[in-house]
Amino acid sequence: MNGISLVGRRVLVTQAEDFMGPALCAAFAAAGAELIADRSAPRQPGSGRAVIESAGHIDALVLNLAIPAPSTPAHQVSDDEWEAAFAALVHPMREMVAAVLPQMIERKAGKIVLMGSASALRGMARRSSYAAARGAQLAYIQAVGVEAAAHGIQVNAIAQNFVENPTYFPPEVQATQAFKDRLKWQVPLGRLVTAEEDAGFAVYLCSEAANCFVGQVFPVCGGWVSR
Repeated sequence: MNGISLVGRRVLVTQAEDFMGPALCAAFAAAGAELIADRSAPRQPGSGRAVIESAGHIDALVLNLAIPAPSTPAHQVSDDEWEAAFAALVHPMREMVAAVLPQMIERKAGKIVLMGSASALRGMARRSSYAAARGAQLAYIQAVGVEAAAHGIQVNAIAQNFVENPTYFPPEVQATQAFKDRLKWQVPLGRLVTAEEDAGFAVYLCSEAANCFVGQVFPVCGGWVSR
């Protein structure tokens, strides 16, 4: 998204060393934002709220939360696996959104963007716990987006898959022939979406150019959800 300027905007990127964190930090810095890169992985009750409180003024919150996706048959998913997925992906998101909204409501301005997953938009075998948590994320963002719009705040989500990132598609995975074949028959684009393309879209959603989007979920997956 060349040409977008976020000079003067304070942008908090969560879990900044994982998933889309490095690409997001680079993209927001290139757009001139004052970057707050939180490197913690909030898991415990209250830890998400603490991230917001330590950041202070936030013009845009980029919710970048990730865990390795479990691959478990649905009838074998343990309580621990289920609860861990929600503890990592859902509960800290809710805490951070609830903690940042009051200051945004007071200013009648703000952006919240979730880096979510398209696994919530299309069934995937052996991914029930992960997809359920990712689905809860998207449902929450849609509801909060509608509510926050009345206060001049835009809340939206990117639902991604087959995007270059070190958590789900590291170089050693991309190098295998099985993965190359999978790209050909599962992804109409025929390649991974680059990290820069994905992060650039997040920058756009945090800009004034995206003021018209309300609680929307944008698939960024090379056409995977439509195949």
